[in-house]
Amino acid sequence: MSTQKLLIIGQGDIGLPVTNKLAQNGLDVTGLARGERHQYALDDKATFMQADALTLSAEQLQGFTHIAIIVTPDEYSTSGYHNSYLAINQHLAQFSDKLTELERIVFISSTGVYGQDNGEWIDENTVPMMPEREASKVILQAEKVLQQGFGDKAIIIRPSGIYGRARLMRLRKAKESQKEPVAAEHWSNRIMDRDLVNIIANVLTCDAPRPIYLATDYMPVTTFELTTWLSKQVDEMPPAIDDTKTAVTGKRLHSNIPLAWLDYPDWQVGYRDILHHQA
Repeated sequence: MSTQKLLIIGQGDIGLPVTNKLAQNGLDVTGLARGERHQYALDDKATFMQADALTLSAEQLQGFTHIAIIVTPDEYSTSGYHNSYLAINQHLAQFSDKLTELERIVFISSTGVYGQDNGEWIDENTVPMMPEREASKVILQAEKVLQQGFGDKAIIIRPSGIYGRARLMRLRKAKESQKEPVAAEHWSNRIMDRDLVNIIANVLTCDAPRPIYLATDYMPVTTFELTTWLSKQVDEMPPAIDDTKTAVTGKRLHSNIPLAWLDYPDWQVGYRDILHHQA
């Protein structure tokens, strides 16, 4: 086994902590971003490369054994997704023959690629139905481009709804005294941001990764149950059920993440941590 040399493309809310975690674990890791180094709270042990991923050459990428693509679009529009996820993966895929030392290329996708929306259970073997959202179609296309270019070296991580100590949308809704009625059976899934960082670091460095990971915790939950539970924790009235929405919607994701990789195996553990840090 050659010495691992890792490149993390994207130094945002997930990419930066992944780079820092790998650096703190003593690995040879480079964080790539378009801004200047001083704009990122990068660990001293990490190397920094300032570049736009779309301009990278095979020469610049040569020597890296593991690459992770952890990007978000500049704007949340269909063209924004085309210009980020898809364009970057197309650009990298054209170098697949030239990157002779590359062992693994990991793409952070989304469980939005599953168009299933009737409460179905989904696991790593479920074939994604065509999603309705244009952005999700683009992300699915980006996955395929990478898999076609790199074959078995391409590993896809599909996170569900990311939440955390600074991602508080559900908690804000629970704190509203005048709540919108909630559908009785809309299924949702989530992953704590800190766990997603652990998952990506583990997928990059483990011996034999699976081709696809569903980065989600072990407890899908209806939005109604989640909002009711959170409302109780913050001493607010629970939401009413929306009688106009009687169909079962959403999806239930069956996690294939090893439990040892998760500090927050279900949403209750995660939200208790968040509430504790809010106190």
